[in-house]
This record gives sequence, structure tokens and C-alpha cells, in this order.
Amino acid sequence: MDITLCDVGPRDGLQNESEAFEPAMRAELVNRLAAAGLPRVEAVSFVRDDRVPQMAGAEDVVAGIERRDGVEYSGLVLNERGWERFAPSRLDRVNVTFAATESFNRENGNASLEEAVARVEAILARAGAVPATVTISVCFGCPFEGRVDPGVVAELAGRFAGRAEVVLADTIGVATPSTVRALVAQTGAQGFHGHNTRNTGYANCLAALEAGARVLDASIGGLGGCPYAPRATGNVATEDVVYLLEGEGIRTGVDLDGLIAISQWLESLLGRKLEGYVYRAGNWP
Repeated sequence: MDITLCDVGPRDGLQNESEAFEPAMRAELVNRLAAAGLPRVEAVSFVRDDRVPQMAGAEDVVAGIERRDGVEYSGLVLNERGWERFAPSRLDRVNVTFAATESFNRENGNASLEEAVARVEAILARAGAVPATVTISVCFGCPFEGRVDPGVVAELAGRFAGRAEVVLADTIGVATPSTVRALVAQTGAQGFHGHNTRNTGYANCLAALEAGARVLDASIGGLGGCPYAPRATGNVATEDVVYLLEGEGIRTGVDLDGLIAISQWLESLLGRKLEGYVYRAGNWP
């Protein structure tokens, strides 16, 4: 099974930390992840510094990246202003995100659902030949509106089929394997972005693969969450996902010991225990 693991730690992980790290440190994290063999790394988010100060200086982060062959570097944008900053960066892939509910779009992007979809359409039109991912957040549950109708998600995902890679996000970590399996199958989504808030994230990753997804987002050490989603704790940890997949006979090509070392480095910088388990328990055997 050929899968693509995307580490979103430099973006989705660090954006949820109270401390804002300098661009040089964030570029070093990107470089370490690439050196460990991750096929894709989400390096930055082109958003307003006053809204998400942890992502300030995205251009400086990009300048500090040591490009490696075989690694795809992506950047996240929310609107056309973000695209205007992304375009000269020469990153390999643009990740455009919006939410499946009206309320979350207004909280996260200051736009209605209709306006958010229009923004995605405009960015895809301008992206041209640049590979694009459309990530739909709160697909399984919204902190403001509760459960989300799978039919709504399917209709939204269908708008971008054939034009972009579609990733379904369990932003607040409420999904279970059966719901992930069903929604990935219903939408034909290529990817899944899971949070382990309620300890179902890793089972959900396997369910997504069983349903046909071939892209999994994860965050080194389990860093992450969402500034606009109360109690939405970390993403699934990249090293834990690699351990799980390799144990299931799915080759990732990623250096697990290298990932463990990165999480240990991050633990020393953050001064606290991270959410992941494998970096503490170690590889085995």
C-alpha cells in the first residue's frame, strides 16, 4: 500500500503552543522532519500575524528550509491574501482549508460557509498547475453546531473532486472508526486528518486507509489542536502512526528512530511531556 504521511507539526502543531518560536527554529523542525524521511511536511501557514502570532514570519521559515529531493513542502492558506504570500514562496503544494459548518468558518476565517467555499474556488483557480489540497475541517463534529451531516460533507467534497486532493479533518477529535470509514467511502476523500482528543485517532487512521484514503496527516510528538476549537487537543503523533503502520505491514519509508529524536528535542525546547507515546517508550524490538 502506497501512502503519504504529511507531518503538520511545524504548522498545526506549533500554532497551538502558547510560546511563539522564531522562524529559524521552525525551519529547523521542518529540516529535521524531512531528514527523517517524511514524504510531505506542512511547513508554514500564511495567515495574519495578529491572528496567529505563532505562525509569524512564514517567509523567513521558507527561506531557512534546506530542500531535499523526494520531500514535498506545503503551505496553508485561508484566503487570497494568503495565496499572494504563498505564490512567491515556491513551496510545492498549497493546502486550502475551510470548515463544513457556518459557525466554525466564522470563528476560524471570519467568513460564511458560502464565502469560505468561494475563497477556495478562487485560490484553486489561481493555483493552476500547483498541486493543491483542500482540507475540510470539523467534518465529524463542530464545537459550535454539534454533529455534522455526512451529506453536507459529501456535497462539499464533491465540489473539488478531480481538481484537488481532498482531506477530511476530525478537528475536535470526536470521530470513531466506523464514522471515518463511512465518510471516507462516501466522499472518496484522498486523505484524513485526525486528532486523538478522545483516544480514537489511531484507530481512525487505519479506518481511513481501509476506506481508500492514502494520505494521513500527523504531527510530531502529537503537538497541535486548534485555537478556535475548545478542548481540541493534539493531532495523532507522527512517530506513533509510523509505529502502527509498520507493525501492520504498511511500509512508510520513515526513520522511526529519527522521529523519536525529534520529539525528544521538542520536549527539551517546550519543557513538558508531549502527547505522543512512542518517543517515550522507544522503538521495539
